[in-house]
Amino acid sequence: MPSKPRKSQPRKPEIPGQPSTEAPTSSRFETDAIHAGHAYASETGAVIPPIYATSTFEYGNPGGFDYTRSGNPNFRNLDATLAKLEKAAFCTSFASGVSAITAVVSTLRSGDVVHAEENIYGCTYRLFAQVFAKFGVGIAYYDFTKPENFARIADERPALVWIESPTNPLLKVIDIAAVAEVTRPSGVPLLVDNTFASSYLQSPLELGADLSLLSTTKYTNGHSDALGGAVCTNSKDWQGKMIFAQKALGLQPSPFDAWLTSRGAKTEAIRMERHCANAIALARHLEGKPGVRFVRHPFLPSHPQHEVARKQMRGGSGMVTADLGFDLERTQRFLSLLQFFAKAESLGGVESLCCHPASMTHASVPLETRLQVGITDGLVRFSVGIEHIADLIADIDQAWNRSC
Repeated sequence: MPSKPRKSQPRKPEIPGQPSTEAPTSSRFETDAIHAGHAYASETGAVIPPIYATSTFEYGNPGGFDYTRSGNPNFRNLDATLAKLEKAAFCTSFASGVSAITAVVSTLRSGDVVHAEENIYGCTYRLFAQVFAKFGVGIAYYDFTKPENFARIADERPALVWIESPTNPLLKVIDIAAVAEVTRPSGVPLLVDNTFASSYLQSPLELGADLSLLSTTKYTNGHSDALGGAVCTNSKDWQGKMIFAQKALGLQPSPFDAWLTSRGAKTEAIRMERHCANAIALARHLEGKPGVRFVRHPFLPSHPQHEVARKQMRGGSGMVTADLGFDLERTQRFLSLLQFFAKAESLGGVESLCCHPASMTHASVPLETRLQVGITDGLVRFSVGIEHIADLIADIDQAWNRSC
């Protein structure tokens, strides 16, 4: 699925110590991923910038570095790459996706209320419920696939609107542009967690979001060997807040993890094409299994928001969620019999993974809340890797047959 040429963009506003990218503004995603973020290597001619494994820098250096908690060449190179890929003016890298979430929520004040999509990542739910609630930050959950809930934004003017699209784990697709049409006139910042879509498949800022958040651990890095997070924006004010949070709260990534993520991003486009192709094939196969209650993949015609997904995504991503119609015991047995789908909580790597949200990623969400949004004991989330699809389908079939 070749990506479209990028529209010409204004030159990125300069931030002290942050390099601008060198790639032409008309270049495409695949080219930007390879060529952006190569600063600080000119002295040696290194084709790939090295790892700057240092905690401190001599005062007065040309890059303005002083202490790695407040900046490192590997962070800044990654920032430049991700800003290009997310079509953003700015990007700040963090130690993990949760660190990126923490950075954004740390800008709120006691008494602020956030409006969030009801099907939200379990760790995000836990942070709001068990950490930030103690500091007086409130949160109200709504089904943002229903436009009638948009009116609450204009009426109540929350401090922030927080959505994922697709959501974790039910893969609901939120019409980002439609939400932005309400948040913008109301002066309410809109954050989109873009992790499940990836920078290659979706551009939240072009759709009207103020912030695009990534767990770069997932599709950006793509190899399950480094943690990371990022917040991308076109707002100089938000960028200043993110830089402050990175330094003041100690949320910075390690230079090595930032370097690994930069390396992983170079193959994001070609990996995402295979993820998408494998996932839709697996989703179609699962739909044919007897007793399956539903299968969700954004580009599957049966998906409730299929048309929205087609409008705002370039591909359906590598995630498939299915309610197999099993009880807890049979679900657990099915998962244990899979050979190529390791049972694990993460996603977005080259290897296939499976997850039981009710007992894993969303175990911290109260049972009543889980059931209300559709996270049943028979719900399974598949992160479909880039293996041969025939092998993955055969693995599903053998586990299915043996668990009956």
